[in-house]
Amino acid sequence: MKPAPFRYADPRSLAEALEVLATEEGAKVLAGGQSLLPLLSMRLAAPATLVDINRVPGLDRIEATGDGVRVGALVRHVRLLEDVVAARVQPLLARATANVAHPAIRNRGTTVGSIAHADPSGEMTSVLALTGGSVEVATPAGVATVGWEDLFVGPLETSLHGPAVVTAASFPALPDRSGTAFAEIARRKGDYAVCGAGVVVTLDADRRVERVRAAYVSVGLVPAVHDLTDAVAGQPVEKADWAAAGALARTLVDPDGDLHASADYRRLLVGVLTERTLARAAAEAAERTGA
Repeated sequence: MKPAPFRYADPRSLAEALEVLATEEGAKVLAGGQSLLPLLSMRLAAPATLVDINRVPGLDRIEATGDGVRVGALVRHVRLLEDVVAARVQPLLARATANVAHPAIRNRGTTVGSIAHADPSGEMTSVLALTGGSVEVATPAGVATVGWEDLFVGPLETSLHGPAVVTAASFPALPDRSGTAFAEIARRKGDYAVCGAGVVVTLDADRRVERVRAAYVSVGLVPAVHDLTDAVAGQPVEKADWAAAGALARTLVDPDGDLHASADYRRLLVGVLTERTLARAAAEAAERTGA
């Protein structure tokens, strides 16, 4: 199929983009387009106007500091994947981005666009949640920061309404004595994940498990962070019972079934991926903590 007819706007500033969004009813922002264009082609979305922000200056920057990583709205997945400084500050960014679709999609798609699309099958929505991140939203009234808990309200639905442009996403730095891991299972490499898991393990100064958190891909209608600490709290990192954490994770999730996988199969994968990723994240946390 071909998209329904639409008008095309090519603003050269953020103010101009917001003006078009405010005056053109049914307008939608276009950045990388790798999530939006398939919906247009299948006529699952039919905006009256596409507002292409690719010529708006200042939206293509990655800023990594000791506090975290700020990713501009026009940063392509591949740039974030290759940014070694960003990966050092928050390793989950590169680890999750490596699982996003295919190289052709990563070359054009944007990290912020993926988040704004609010697909529960998207890797970066789960990473924003797991890291406790937020987005910056420009409106005619000014710029506001929206935390991940307030952003996602349903599948492919955010809390943002009216003229608004998500200009950046911010991911806090990995805490001290912590490690991360990310893994997913798909029917074919590059397909949407049947299930994915991102985890963070934090140790105390004595190398005992202090905190364990996980977020999942394709499990639930919106991103959620699950605290698995109770299953392994206080255990020495070398002897921690990650299988128990996986078992706890299975009781906390509420996946849906579809033509790709049943709810029970997804719940099983949650346990398996949780156990595997926690073991890897714990090893990294132990290395970062030292002897």
